[in-house]
Amino acid sequence: MSIDEAIKQLSFHRLKGAHIIKEVLLEAQDLALKQHNFEFKSNMWISYSTAVDSFRVKGVRKHRAMRLGMVEYKYCTYYVRLEEGVPPPNYHLEAETYEARAKEYIEKLRKRSIYLSI
Repeated sequence: MSIDEAIKQLSFHRLKGAHIIKEVLLEAQDLALKQHNFEFKSNMWISYSTAVDSFRVKGVRKHRAMRLGMVEYKYCTYYVRLEEGVPPPNYHLEAETYEARAKEYIEKLRKRSIYLSI
């Protein structure tokens, strides 16, 4: 998907994550122009984009009457890769069927061998 289309679509979402991703895409677009010698601002497409859990910070919160409660702050990391040019028409690979995956698994099992055997 082109970066302009992604930013336009993210501006319609009211979720907190959509706003954060939009800011990251704008920052990545600016970095690509200034530091990585991309030629045009609108001639980019998103080739990889994912968010993964990063780390958690556990703490203790004090309540009334000597009671304690556990607090957990969760963080995540967002990775995005931009490529220059027009996005290809069929970038996403087709999902494998169940039969193809089962056949591949059986072939993998048949190729097994015991180390140092006859």
